[in-house]
Amino acid sequence: MNAPIPKNAPFALEEIEILNRVVGPASVHQRAWLAGFLAGLDAATVPAQVAPAARPAEPLTILFASESGNCEKLAGDMAKAARKQGLRPEIIDMADLDLGRLAGVRRLAVIVATWGEGDPPARAANAYADLMSDKVPALANVEYAVLALGDTAYAEFCVVGKVIDERLAVLGAKRVVERIDCDLDFAEPASRWIKQALNAFAPTDLEPRGTVIEVDFAHQAATAVLEPFEAEVIEHMNLNSSRSEKQTFHLELAFDGRAPAYKPGDSFDLYAPNDPAYVDELLTATGLASDDRLRADLIDNRDVTTLSLKGLEAYAQATHDRSAKDLLASGEARNWIIGRQLIDLIENSQIKLSAEQLRNITRPLGPRAYSIASSRMEAPDGAHLLVAAVRYESHGRTRKGVASSFVAERLRKGSRARVKLRPNKHFALPSHDTDIIMVGPGTGVAPFRAFMQERRAVGAKGRSWLFFGDRRFTHDFLYQLEWQEALKDGVLTRMDVAFSRDTPRKLYVQHRIWQHRRDVVDWIEGGAHLYVCGDGKAMAKDVRKTLVDVFGDVKRLTPGAAEQAIRAIERERRYLQDVY
Repeated sequence: MNAPIPKNAPFALEEIEILNRVVGPASVHQRAWLAGFLAGLDAATVPAQVAPAARPAEPLTILFASESGNCEKLAGDMAKAARKQGLRPEIIDMADLDLGRLAGVRRLAVIVATWGEGDPPARAANAYADLMSDKVPALANVEYAVLALGDTAYAEFCVVGKVIDERLAVLGAKRVVERIDCDLDFAEPASRWIKQALNAFAPTDLEPRGTVIEVDFAHQAATAVLEPFEAEVIEHMNLNSSRSEKQTFHLELAFDGRAPAYKPGDSFDLYAPNDPAYVDELLTATGLASDDRLRADLIDNRDVTTLSLKGLEAYAQATHDRSAKDLLASGEARNWIIGRQLIDLIENSQIKLSAEQLRNITRPLGPRAYSIASSRMEAPDGAHLLVAAVRYESHGRTRKGVASSFVAERLRKGSRARVKLRPNKHFALPSHDTDIIMVGPGTGVAPFRAFMQERRAVGAKGRSWLFFGDRRFTHDFLYQLEWQEALKDGVLTRMDVAFSRDTPRKLYVQHRIWQHRRDVVDWIEGGAHLYVCGDGKAMAKDVRKTLVDVFGDVKRLTPGAAEQAIRAIERERRYLQDVY
């Protein structure tokens, strides 16, 4: 098709595609009408003036590293705003970063998340390591700004953004805006940082550009899909046996109207309220048990379990509690908060709080993301989720996960739940004829159930191999009958399992990968895509290390060469992770 709108036009690429679909096939008469209409629209609102000579827009490189998609979305928001200020933005995923290009960049905006206990997002891990190495050229001509996203529930809050900020300065780049470190409620500070950064980056010698008519073709439709909405729970089933130490719930959600356009690999954010019994304990400890309005607010809207260094500092400042101040001054606070919650701090100090003080030391209650365990091909009017109940003992108190205990203890068939779609284009299925290897122990198997449903529905020709693990075969084999049926009908070519408590020596999925290493290498060298979903703290790292060892052994490579072989697969987007 004819594409009359060039790629360097002052629009987003998706907007250029839409314009070309309209203007390209238009007749001469239609184009003349459109030109006259736009000219008349401009003339009605803008005083006549001599048009200044056109000048090329100044480049801005926006580098993002995202695990959940928030940094990527902010990069898009920044790019949209940058075009209005005489800049030509280029968005780069950190996973695709060419370090050699950095020296030629003049303006660099970095939007990066810290994941878990101080790690970069999984897809950006290699580029992050390279940025810290001696491979990076001097950046004396680069102006930069860093926005860091994180979670104050973790001790290493926003550490990846902090390290990148310091590293760029060491390399000679000039910081033009101070870094902002954002917690889960990042929208307002991120918007403020974007405005500050663009004001610093924008060319100072531009004449006023007159009226800019912003036409956002994609925003309206996309926003409607991504707003939270309610769904009815039509199935609520514990998949573990009654003799298991675990509870893992299969949920089926039905939507009012058409199901949102989710794809295999996407997630739903579940908006779960706090446990009312825990909130009651907290209010009693603070002397606010009679405040019903506060109780309702804490249950539905505030994170009342997380205890972070930031929260401890806010508490010490609000109450002047000597024990909290001593913990912070001694440097012991970081260790003391491990395994504890807000209620432990309040009971320890025994200081009564006002409702305002209690609200101020908490943060907004965020959702919990769960991988979708179904395909719209098989569940056209709803979606399935797989949720493991989190319960543990710590410091003499039983602890529960906010969202998982809501699902396990208070959600029932017929209940309604509030959810929001979280797309994940970086964990999508390949073409139907491509082989896939899936590694998903525990609830990490959820997206692979969706993968198999999708592949069955479309008649995919590519082979599929699943590595699944849990504690015990008899009690914890999630979706066992479905996997057996998938093997029988051929949609699942092969399955290897590891049940860690059924053998004297614990056996995990990475051990099965090592046992079948020659076949694993054959599949990958034949073009297979490898997917890993589940625990990011240990399992995903162990699987990657095992794969490096596998290539080293089978291909007789040095450790360094084996590492580069895995990196090559990652660069080809054939090693994909969705970890938590």
